[in-house]
Amino acid sequence: MTAQQRRAIVGLAIVAVAAILLVVTAVSGGYRINLTPSAPLGLWRIIPLHRPAAIDDLLFICPPETVAMRAARARRYFHSGSCPGGFSPLIKTVIAVAGQHVEIGDSVSVDGRRTSSSDIALRDGKGRSLTPFPSGTVPPGHVFLYSSFPGSYDGRYFGPVPASGVLGLAQEVLTYAP
Repeated sequence: MTAQQRRAIVGLAIVAVAAILLVVTAVSGGYRINLTPSAPLGLWRIIPLHRPAAIDDLLFICPPETVAMRAARARRYFHSGSCPGGFSPLIKTVIAVAGQHVEIGDSVSVDGRRTSSSDIALRDGKGRSLTPFPSGTVPPGHVFLYSSFPGSYDGRYFGPVPASGVLGLAQEVLTYAP
């Protein structure tokens, strides 16, 4: 091996180690990259939430390990990630909290008020059937999540989720909304 080849290998090794350190530092600092269309694409930060989740909070949340969530991941609605069950955290907006009534018909209404851009789809982008979640009251310790993106897989289909999965508020750092 020549001296030039050794320098090239050492240089590549340094770049690889630096990239790994950058990713580890970013993740441990609460930074995440969103590659799904349910929220603007790009770099986000998880801001600790020192209060219960509230209406209109944009959250990072780990989905629960349920049959519906495993089926959603099998359909590739979610990516694999660091949450229990191997799920990636979701970025969604809270539209209902414990005690509020969520009505799911052609669209979503909370306590009788229609949520904008909440039409229900009966098929996903690949033509597979979707089953809307039955209407009901959000139970204690849960939140109902939503994204205005038309193709979002959110509470319209999986219902309320435990608030214990909240990682924090989602703050845009460097994003692009196509």
